[in-house]
Amino acid sequence: MNVLIAVFRELIGLFVDDGWLALMILAVVVLAGMIAILTDFQLAAGATLLFGCIGVLFANVARAARRR
Repeated sequence: MNVLIAVFRELIGLFVDDGWLALMILAVVVLAGMIAILTDFQLAAGATLLFGCIGVLFANVARAARRR
């Protein structure tokens, strides 16, 4: 059973290395989806998705640089 849990954790670790980054990207995707559903202005949802993901990526890089 311990081997199965270890394999599962390694598999999850392949996709989610930094939990903060994954949660923030998920939040940006949810926000963009809400904008797309609640408004008829689809370009705003796309812009939110693009600039939100870029902003989260830059914030994550800056955060990682401060830790080192």
